Amino acid sequence: MELHQLRYLVAVADLGSFTAAAAHLHVSQSGVSAQIAKLEHEVGHRLLDRRGRTVSVTAAGHEVLPHARAALASIATIAAVSDELSGVVRGSLRLGTVIGCTIPGYLAGFAAFRRTHPGVRISVVEGNSDLLIDDLATGRLDVALVTHTAPLPDAVTGLTVIREPLAVVVPRGHPWADRGAVTCAELVDVTVLSLPPGTGVRSALTSTCAAARVEVTPAVAAHSPDSVLALVELGSGVGVLTAAMAAGRDTLAAIPVEDSVETSLSLAVSSTPSAAARALTTALTKELATDR
Repeated sequence: MELHQLRYLVAVADLGSFTAAAAHLHVSQSGVSAQIAKLEHEVGHRLLDRRGRTVSVTAAGHEVLPHARAALASIATIAAVSDELSGVVRGSLRLGTVIGCTIPGYLAGFAAFRRTHPGVRISVVEGNSDLLIDDLATGRLDVALVTHTAPLPDAVTGLTVIREPLAVVVPRGHPWADRGAVTCAELVDVTVLSLPPGTGVRSALTSTCAAARVEVTPAVAAHSPDSVLALVELGSGVGVLTAAMAAGRDTLAAIPVEDSVETSLSLAVSSTPSAAARALTTALTKELATDR
């Protein structure tokens, strides 16, 4: 059994095909297939089910995969410890962010890290927070900026940058613009624009309305706050976001949602970060704390 065989197995399982895994690993597809076949022979079980162009993980594969990931993580940790002993920060990082993130502190922290550690390769993934948190907990990401309403899982630690309730966003001339608050019951009868399921805002909206014993289903679930705000400005409906997301839009007003569940924006990191992940977290934390 060789480490590269475990690396190939994890890549195929994560990417769903031998072709994608080979491209990601910069090796030939036949090489990936041959090495995984050797691994399966070694363990005595089929780990991947190959059916045409699709690949799925077998029951035995699901048993082996966590240990393969742990072995690879241990090797990465040894390399990171070696670098730390030498005073070197290098390697690669996988950073996740909520879609369309333009928070000044986040961008400034990222830029500061790149200036200080130009040799670190960073891949950035944008996505819904639920998926980012899951990827962080399972080791597919190193650091992530996420929104959430529930506490982060035990495998993840985080710094909360912003914690605030929901707000209804409307044009300045809207009848609700000068209101002190808007209820969930009032949202039932209007066109609501918000973010998709899996985001902190959407989770907060669902929980808040459930507590009020009403159901509000957004007519449009845009993938970024800027898209929601642009649609509100064009008169397509009322937005449900947070006041911070609407900051700087002089044409819009943000009115608190009554009895809203709070949504948090947090900088989260895995429980066993590499030296590079810790350095990035430090740079981001410094700048994000300035924004608070």
